[in-house]
Amino acid sequence: MTGQRGMRVLVACEYSGRVRDAFIARGHDAMSCDLLPTEQPGPHYEGDVRDVLDYPWDLMVAHPPCTHLAVSGARHFEDKRQRGLQQASVSFVMMLAKADIPRIAIENPVSILSSVWRKPDQIIHPWQFGHGETKATCLWLKGLSPLQPTNVVDGRDDRIHKMPPGPDRWKERSRTYPGIAGAMAAQWGGDLISMMERA
Repeated sequence: MTGQRGMRVLVACEYSGRVRDAFIARGHDAMSCDLLPTEQPGPHYEGDVRDVLDYPWDLMVAHPPCTHLAVSGARHFEDKRQRGLQQASVSFVMMLAKADIPRIAIENPVSILSSVWRKPDQIIHPWQFGHGETKATCLWLKGLSPLQPTNVVDGRDDRIHKMPPGPDRWKERSRTYPGIAGAMAAQWGGDLISMMERA
């Protein structure tokens, strides 16, 4: 990266700061954005992502809310469709996908996006990135290569699914695993720096 600036990275719908901080650690100009305050000190816009979407970002990693999309809540789909909640959630994802940003990754669990939009480019699990757990995570990619596993480990515990009900369960379920955040920064950040150097 000698003589090169880092990428401008927007991490949309992230309050934990994990993906943002992984990119910052590799020299990139990254900012998270969420309606909630960030859990870790760092560049963060607390508000609607649409307020900052037109900034000239090089890359966006987006984690749109899955409450009305994930198939784990399929028994509530009809009610959500009647109330327009599912349609609004899909429209929000489509808005992010169509943003004028050259490289985009959209992350969500297995959801209706596969049928109303398109199949994901890949499905990853934490156990491919150093965490002995299962959690199917879909990635829809634009201008980016699929993530390559960095540390395949034993253990296939479904910890997230087994979590007891509670007010913070959704927050714990939504945090990106550090191994996955690190892989995003190393592989997508590294790829883009190489592209910039060849340009």
